[in-house]
Amino acid sequence: MENPWKFIKLSDYESHMALGTVMQLQVLNRIMKKQLDTYPVQSAMVLGVAGGNGLEHLKIENYTKVYGIDINADYLQEVEKRYQNLFPVLECICLDVALEGAKLPTAELLIANLFIEYIGYACFQKTVTHIKPTYISCTIQMNADGTFVSDSPYLQVFDDLDSIHQTIETEVLIQSMQEIGYQQIALMEYVLPNGKKLVKVDFVNRFFIRSAEKTNT
Repeated sequence: MENPWKFIKLSDYESHMALGTVMQLQVLNRIMKKQLDTYPVQSAMVLGVAGGNGLEHLKIENYTKVYGIDINADYLQEVEKRYQNLFPVLECICLDVALEGAKLPTAELLIANLFIEYIGYACFQKTVTHIKPTYISCTIQMNADGTFVSDSPYLQVFDDLDSIHQTIETEVLIQSMQEIGYQQIALMEYVLPNGKKLVKVDFVNRFFIRSAEKTNT
């Protein structure tokens, strides 16, 4: 079975996410701005970039390369149309991270918003070890009502995602990152209109911390 994200139209996805009862598009936009502005890096990678929500906040003078990764080629074509001003700093790569994560380039900052739910902890660990970021900033969703897709007129569009969706817990994610050498450095929660929460968790490579400590002693 092919990944269902290949068949979901970007217009349906973004319309659903922007609904007043959902508000995830708007909140994730603010989160992306914070992610791009916080850390002293020159390269970044966005896993599951979709239509590029939040990339308008990218200050290209601060970056030499930003990779937008997605499994859906149509999404990436739209990113290229929307953000022509960001090229050649912005580079889009179409691949299935679950199957081809080893092909990804390295980047100092790894951003994964509402993405880990579709590849799971172990696959995300492997992906991180290939990308070798200094910083990781990821956003996961907490579901108050037990359903991961919010009620909307677009609900049926997402039916097939049940086959790949996994519930991600904050504490388990933190533990899984500790196992591969990453320490939690920030956590912020955003409550949505329908009672769901987005949780942004940031990590730093412990080797980077030790290196910085040696430099300062």
